[in-house]
Formats: sequence, C-alpha cells, structure tokens
Amino acid sequence: MPTYSSSSSSSSSSLSFVFTCLLILMLGINSSISILAKTTNTTRRPPRQLSVNYYARTCPQLEQLVGSVTSQQFKETPVSGPATIRLFFHDCFVEGCDASILISTRPGSKQLAEKDAEDNKNLRIEGFESIRKAKALVEGKCPGVVSCSDILAIAARDFVHLAGGPYYQVKKGRWDGKISLASRVTFNLPSANSTVDQLLKLFNSKGLTLQDLVVLSGAHTIGFAHCKQFVSRLYNYHGSKQPDPAIDPRLLKALKMSCPQFGGNEDIVAPFDVTTPFLFDHAYYGNLESKLGLLATDQALFLDPRTKPLVQQLGKDKQKFYQAFAQAMDKMGSIGVKRGRRHGEKRKDCSIHAS
Repeated sequence: MPTYSSSSSSSSSSLSFVFTCLLILMLGINSSISILAKTTNTTRRPPRQLSVNYYARTCPQLEQLVGSVTSQQFKETPVSGPATIRLFFHDCFVEGCDASILISTRPGSKQLAEKDAEDNKNLRIEGFESIRKAKALVEGKCPGVVSCSDILAIAARDFVHLAGGPYYQVKKGRWDGKISLASRVTFNLPSANSTVDQLLKLFNSKGLTLQDLVVLSGAHTIGFAHCKQFVSRLYNYHGSKQPDPAIDPRLLKALKMSCPQFGGNEDIVAPFDVTTPFLFDHAYYGNLESKLGLLATDQALFLDPRTKPLVQQLGKDKQKFYQAFAQAMDKMGSIGVKRGRRHGEKRKDCSIHAS
C-alpha cells in the first residue's frame, strides 16, 4: 500500500507539474499573441491625411513650378483663370477631387469619360491646357510623385489669387481616381435652373452647408456663361412666355441683343459679373441685390429668405467673403479624396489612366 500510495502521490505530483508547465506555456503563448496584436495595431499606419507640406521632401518646389505655369497662362489667356476654377468644381462634385474630369474617353470605348458628358462640353480647353502644362513641368522635376488632382487644386487657388482674390494654403496628398464616367455627371452637378432646395440637397450630399453654397457661388465673380444657360430667363421664364421679372431691364435688353430666342450663335457668352467680370471681388453679391444675376441659380440666392441674409453680408464685406471662400475651397477640396494604390493612381499624363 505504502508503495502504491507513494507511487500514486509521485504520479499525481508529476501530473501537477506537467499541468502547471502547460498552463504557463499557454499563458505565455496568449500573452505573446496579445503583445503581438498590440504591436501590430500600434504600428499599423493610418491613412495619410491631406497636409500643406505633403510634398515637402519629395517635391519641395511644387508650388513654384505650378505657379510659373499659372502666372504665364493668366497673362497670355486670362480666361484660363475661370476655366480652371470651374474645372476644379466640376471635378470635386463628381467622384470627389481626384482629377477624373481630366481623363479622356478611350478610343473605341462605348463608355464616355466625364469630360465628354453633356454638362461638361462647355468646359473651356484653357483649363485643361493649364493643368497639362503644369503637370508636364512637375513631371520633369519630380517624376511619378505629384498627382494631377493636387496640381488642379493648386492651380485653381493660383488663378483665384491672380485675379485679385485671396491666397490660401492648399492641402495636398490626393491620389488620382481610377473611375471617370459621363453617366455619373448629370445628377452630381447643379443645373442653371436648379432651385435653392435642389442646390441645398446636392451640396448637403457632398458634406457642404448652406453657407458653403452661397460662398462658393461667389466664384461667379469671374467667368462667363453660354446663352443656352440663361436664355429661358429672357423670353420664357418658367413657361410664362415672359422674361424673368427678377432681371434688371437694362441687363435684359443687353442680353437679348447677344442671345436671340432662336438661331443664336452657340459660342456667344455673357459675364457672370457684369460690373467687374475679370476681377475676383465681392461685386457678385451686390449684383444680386441689383437684379443683375446672370443665371437663375445666382439670382435665386437673393430671392430665397434662407440665403438672402448671407448674400447681403458678403456684399458688404469683401474680406469676410475672401476668408469664407478660402475655407469653403479647402472644405470642397476634401470631398471624396482618394489615397493609396487600392483606390487611386498617380498619372504621368493626366488624360490617360496610369494602368
């Protein structure tokens, strides 16, 4: 018995020892897994955010390179300014700020790219040319580094400033989008006859507010619109067979001379701001108070009680408009930003996919 008893006790001790070792081993493994998980989680890099100094090491002369092109373009073809600013708007509202507006339709493709959509056919070539030239210069100095979408954002800012508007820092770090479809354009851009309700719904869908709508509309302080975008206001407003009563009679007469109801020249344009059409100032808002808005969407901002107070404020204070515009452009420039190879690309030629 004692022998058996002794043997049983020894065996039990051995089992306890083995169990203890296994327990320690298991705890060690679990602890290692936990530590590894924590290490992995802490070392996993979050996606890089947009920043002013994004290219500080990889292309420190970026702003100067783009600036040399925009300043030259502004001198030689001043229309490059509003054309490029409009290009930036149209890009950001469709697929986000990813330069998808710059992609050309592939030869033989049944799917048209954004730039060939009906709503984009009046985008002027000078805007595309400004970005093409800036990209070529940047590629020569910093090959494969800078996205077309960042160059577009910088160029738009440059032209705002060159025309007399505010200078603001542009955050960078966007990648170029891989999708560009004409079919996605129409419902993502405001039309010339949109109501304020429709405009607010569209802007809200992009993360923009009522204030952003009024402030960004101030970009119409420079630039031109084709007759077809406002001709219904001159002759048959809302099917009334009468002009829009919200147009100043003098402006109405002048516009009718340039834009007949039928058979007019499709290339004829009129300035958004009839008082200072080439200067980026706050006159746009004062014009709305004087019934000098060109598009129905412009004049509607003064007629609607929700937006009228802000129109009046900005019309009285140029610096307030400049500050608000810079902030709104920064906000708009962050819409739908692509980052990394999974969602984006870096194009060498902005009109052609990288892959």
